Amino acid sequence: MHMELWQSIPFACILLPLGSAALTSVLKSGFARRWTFLVLTMVTAVSAVFTVLMARYGASYTYMMGHYPAPWGNEIRAGLLEAVTATFFSLVMLLSLMGGVKKIDDHILHDKQSLYYVMLLLLTAALMAQVYTNDIFTAYVFLEIMTIAACSLIMARTKGRTLVAATRYMVMNLVGSGLFLLGIILLYDLTGHLLMSNIRQAVSALAESGQYQMPLTVVVALITIGLGIKSALFPFHTWVPDAYGYTTPTSSAILSALVSKGYIFLLIKIMYRVIGLDVIATTGIDNVLFVFALVGMVMGSVSAIRQSDIRRMIAFSSVAQIGYIYMGIGLGTDAGMMAAVFHIFSHAVCKAMLFLAAGGLADASGNSKQFRALRGSGFRSPIAGVAFTIGALSMVGFPFLGGFTSKLNFAMAAMQADSGRMMLVLITLAISTWLNTIYFLKTVITLYRKPVEGMEYPVEKGRRGFCFNASLVCFSLATIALGLFSQYLIEAITTGLTMFG
Repeated sequence: MHMELWQSIPFACILLPLGSAALTSVLKSGFARRWTFLVLTMVTAVSAVFTVLMARYGASYTYMMGHYPAPWGNEIRAGLLEAVTATFFSLVMLLSLMGGVKKIDDHILHDKQSLYYVMLLLLTAALMAQVYTNDIFTAYVFLEIMTIAACSLIMARTKGRTLVAATRYMVMNLVGSGLFLLGIILLYDLTGHLLMSNIRQAVSALAESGQYQMPLTVVVALITIGLGIKSALFPFHTWVPDAYGYTTPTSSAILSALVSKGYIFLLIKIMYRVIGLDVIATTGIDNVLFVFALVGMVMGSVSAIRQSDIRRMIAFSSVAQIGYIYMGIGLGTDAGMMAAVFHIFSHAVCKAMLFLAAGGLADASGNSKQFRALRGSGFRSPIAGVAFTIGALSMVGFPFLGGFTSKLNFAMAAMQADSGRMMLVLITLAISTWLNTIYFLKTVITLYRKPVEGMEYPVEKGRRGFCFNASLVCFSLATIALGLFSQYLIEAITTGLTMFG
């Protein structure tokens, strides 16, 4: 089969940040920063072009790595959904770095900054590899790279709390990685393959003949729970508030918006391409995910209401939003999966924006993250105030914003499920939205209230420069675009999911 040059773009998207990470480690911090920006811009631009080309190409294809064909060699597989996901992930990565770049100088020791950029590039390469790889063991290798890079992003700000947070993150994530690896080992034992498409054929044959049903169920459970722990599915979310709440703004934005989503995307990929949705349904694991997701949607929001620190509140809101995504997956239908994937994108854009805006508002409030000190900060840092308000309204589900489209998709997906699930989803959606409204609108009102008597803040502290404002404007526009022009993305996701299997 003749390959076109543009079909090697996925390979370039993985190799470019991976190779650049090695180069960045020997650069001085100023050069490292410029080089990282350049690489992320290139990956984003190339991914966007690739999305357009894939939409025209209209099919998925596999790309052989090296000289050995399947089942010995390693493969990349690209379709429309992978292209769209890669574009979103790299764009959010670029904007998150833009928004927090000024704080990296304040928070990270000068001689350690180059290493921080190395970790960002490794994380980008790992995300791209998760999206494109067709080999389950390669997925595991990059999963580990992602975990170590994410842990370094938390630890980069050397304060006591961040070291505790990084340790908790590492412990929980290593448990998740261990379970995932055990699942792969068992799966390899059952099928003798590591390439996803080959495993799928073997699993289908096993499911038809009724052999090894128990081991297959164990495999599905291990892989799902492993990735569930890593992506902070309730009740495995205990590491989230510290990990997101005490690190530098760029790290918070990337960890909440991308790292957990990378794991979920891999899980969806495994469900479609490795095990098959029909086999997943027979194991009943989707029911378990569904229940955990519904509880998480409510409990995450309840925890968020009880916080007095804005960044911990946003972190707990992430737990609820991850619940939404797993609820879509737990429905086990194509409509549910489409809603889940759409929410991965809308939440990634929104959550990164909220963390960056919260950092700007705190800067304008004597560097305090407590709600009491944040009163009036919407006037002291206007762009951050507006961006936070747009993000909060989107999370609540205000019309014309990405979050509204997400909730609408979940409600419509629930309508296609059986009546019991439909009622559960609609009731939980209503409760969760009501709880979202309580804590997000309370925060927005706080931002525009009169400051506490006798508290004065120097306005200059709130100014974070052009990059910060530009990234918040871009994030705000993306959130509005996801609300107004969601139909194009929904069509792309639906088409992509049909190519996926």
